[in-house]
Amino acid sequence: MEEEEDENLNYDNGDEEETRQNRSENDPLKLYTNNLSKQAEENRLDPLIGRENELQRTIQILCRRRKNNPIYVGDPGVGKTAIAEGLALMIHEGRTPDLLEGAEIFSLDIGALLAGTKFRGDFEQRIKAVLKALLQKPKSILFIDEIHTIIGAGATSGGSMDVSNLLKPALAKGDIRCIGSTTYDEYKKVFEKDRALSRRFQKIDITEPSVPDTIQILNGLKPRYEKHHHLRYTRSALVSAAELSAKYVNDRYLPDKAIDIIDEAGSLVRLKQGSKRKTVNPQDIERVIASITRIPVEKMTSNDKEQLKDLEKRLKLQVFGQDDAIRILTQAIKRSRAGLRGPEQPIGSFLFTGPTGVGKTELAKQLAFIMGIHFQRFDMSEYMEKHTVSRLIGAPPGYVGFDQGGLLTDAVRKNPHCVVLLDEIEKAHPDIFNILLQVMDHATLTDNNGREADFRNVVLIMTSNVGAKEMTSSVSDSAVGCRNLHPNRPWKKPSALNSATVWTISCRLPGFLKKWC
Repeated sequence: MEEEEDENLNYDNGDEEETRQNRSENDPLKLYTNNLSKQAEENRLDPLIGRENELQRTIQILCRRRKNNPIYVGDPGVGKTAIAEGLALMIHEGRTPDLLEGAEIFSLDIGALLAGTKFRGDFEQRIKAVLKALLQKPKSILFIDEIHTIIGAGATSGGSMDVSNLLKPALAKGDIRCIGSTTYDEYKKVFEKDRALSRRFQKIDITEPSVPDTIQILNGLKPRYEKHHHLRYTRSALVSAAELSAKYVNDRYLPDKAIDIIDEAGSLVRLKQGSKRKTVNPQDIERVIASITRIPVEKMTSNDKEQLKDLEKRLKLQVFGQDDAIRILTQAIKRSRAGLRGPEQPIGSFLFTGPTGVGKTELAKQLAFIMGIHFQRFDMSEYMEKHTVSRLIGAPPGYVGFDQGGLLTDAVRKNPHCVVLLDEIEKAHPDIFNILLQVMDHATLTDNNGREADFRNVVLIMTSNVGAKEMTSSVSDSAVGCRNLHPNRPWKKPSALNSATVWTISCRLPGFLKKWC
């Protein structure tokens, strides 16, 4: 009899345990969210370095009675998600006010919410279950990364009931505190247009950290990456990662790009066969950046100065009869590399003038070859009509090819370190010069999609043979230098030639070579 009671007791305990397990498996917070507070407790989150002002502003907003929902707005990779994870660490370590003591941060998983919703109403039921579970935990905080994705998520055709509309009532009452993050573009294009939702959030701008701040961030994250790769990072390697990524990787933002570089450098050193070295030095950082940007390693080191010393000599070995033009060209590039130029200008803007066949285009090709950078040529005879201007920066909205981008902007974005040659510039339509003026003075060009192309590491060269006969007859062979041509028909804007950033170099054959040509 006692044995039967024990068996029944064990059976009952088994049922309770199974019920408890089923209940945990059906918990919507475990199914559709990630508990950042639990990850902080398990030491699975990286530490947050800096961002004290942003964290303090976040805590102030969360402690409000109404509209207590901050939203982080910033460029991709500046650390928006890291701030939310840093807040979870602060709460776990007890470094927050009493109002946030014991709070839990749950990160919403939109993909898990949408997965398997076969019938209408399944998605709404899951959202309501998550909101109900959050209401049962008064100190819970909902974090939605890429919050612009909730607008339209789960809405059926012709319906308007999406995640954002299901959240609005709870956010309006202040029953649920929510933290969002998104980029500037998505905030303006998607999130801000929903006025009823955006007014319930308090915007916090997250700016890109400076290079010194990035070095501190890398130093704080160093133990994590050293433990993963089983090696050590030198202080100079971290400094090189921050400085070189800021200088050469132009399509991404700090600190994300610098963190990726030290991570890949650690992988490079660890996987190197036959090497027992257990430290990452600046040379490893340079090799990683060189492979990402397709720039020779010598360009990033002090050897760049040595290379510039021999630039004039090496050019003269490849291009004959243009010694004076090569001298002026190399002097201008050396001045630019020495920092004697505007911070927002190309390496150099040059206009090569002279008769056909004297070597203007060849000089530009050899310059790119010797500097070890990409060479991009545009034949301006293809841009004689007014409508062809859009080929360089992309067609405006509503026209064919709007989604294809511009030839010039895409080429520079793909190869940010290059020599751009605009061959026979006098044949181009005058509207082309409006674009060139912006490039020469500010080193940026915006395409039809609003993306900026950075020309700060570009050598811009234009060639022309307009006025070549007049120069040949009126100017001696030795009078080659930086001066302006007389106004010609295509050059209707004097500032295109009179700009201080444009070097006009006449390329002509010396007298002893004319006998053979």
